[in-house]
Amino acid sequence: MSLYREQGVVLRTHKLGEADRIITVLTRGRGLVRAVGRGVRKTSSKFGGRLEPFMHVDLQLAEGRTLDVITQVVTLSPFARDLGADYPRYTAGTAMLETAERLVHDDGEPAVQQYQLLVGALRALTGGELSPAWVLDSYQLRALAVAGYAPSFDGCARCGLEGPHRHFHAPSGGMLCDTCRMPGSAAPAAGTVTLLAALLGGDWPVVTGADDRSRREATGLVATYLSWHLERGLRSLSHVDR
Repeated sequence: MSLYREQGVVLRTHKLGEADRIITVLTRGRGLVRAVGRGVRKTSSKFGGRLEPFMHVDLQLAEGRTLDVITQVVTLSPFARDLGADYPRYTAGTAMLETAERLVHDDGEPAVQQYQLLVGALRALTGGELSPAWVLDSYQLRALAVAGYAPSFDGCARCGLEGPHRHFHAPSGGMLCDTCRMPGSAAPAAGTVTLLAALLGGDWPVVTGADDRSRREATGLVATYLSWHLERGLRSLSHVDR
């Protein structure tokens, strides 16, 4: 039986048999991994509590015919402990986990950037210095960019003409100039476009200085852009406390 080690973030779990769970993990070196945690639902389990959603862990796994088996777990960052008692942060974090699972493939390929991005976002979320909604919007835009769906907020997404532009069209990839404007385009305020660019670039002074209207509008456009590229919305977004 071949063993290997991976660092990852637990995204989701579901029951298997009477005492086991299937654990879905975003790993650094193998992308999305689904593995069995034997006996983790028993009260006597040595590492059941370390295999809950949000936990940042170092794993040892044994390769199996259909699913690998988790044999050792070491906690790196107990994000679940810090998020469980705070509803706005917990719901924002849940939406992050679902986003990661939808964007990363289970093809065995490394997902270093997505892994690092999620760990950094969870760390910012538990730090308590930034609004959970800001951290979520920023994370989702960056995760989309890493996945190859980077939105354009400065130049026209179709012809490349430098902005600022007035029209946002998710299927086209972001802002459009007057010439390239597509039917159904939104017309966000200039402050909203500036905020979206700041969320994507991690310019927190600009983000924290945005007005309420720009924040609400930006959140709606992030959700629209994400839904378009995922082909359907996130179930967890309906529970996020904005």
